[in-house]
Amino acid sequence: MDWVEKKNADGEAPSVIDRYFTRWYRADMKGKPCEDHCVLQHSNRLCVVSLAETHPILQEGRTVKSINYQISNCCSRLNNKVSGKSKRGAQFVTDFAPLCRITCSDETEYTIYSCIRGRLLEVNENILETPNLLLEKPSTEGYIAIILPKFEESKSITENLLTREEFERVVTKRSLSQPP
Repeated sequence: MDWVEKKNADGEAPSVIDRYFTRWYRADMKGKPCEDHCVLQHSNRLCVVSLAETHPILQEGRTVKSINYQISNCCSRLNNKVSGKSKRGAQFVTDFAPLCRITCSDETEYTIYSCIRGRLLEVNENILETPNLLLEKPSTEGYIAIILPKFEESKSITENLLTREEFERVVTKRSLSQPP
């Protein structure tokens, strides 16, 4: 059974993610085939950025060697310190702002992007100590970051993202065009 069919085949109640979050996708991020990202949007506007089920890190049985939130010499996502109700100190990110770089044991490197505009509220420091969370629980404990879009943009941030159905069509089309 492929990942598209696993929705709720066993008749269990939907997960917390399925109940309270809307899944949005960005396929082939920055033109790189299969580098798909997932944005889980909560009804309170918070967005959780994670790897899509089809990302090469999750598909090809890779092992994560390291995760680095140091984006450039002068920008580390780990230095993001947010305080107060108005989220002072949060770094502002755009759609294509890098959040982290993941290096696999075969030295393949992937850059994970924010996919949406907003304030970076949190990066998941737990995956630095336990990188396997990224592989085992990408939508929950293995998430990359949490972003809060501006209130006035909260409806429009998903314009450049794909719904689950649109994403499934992209993945199906992609698998049909690849040689066996």
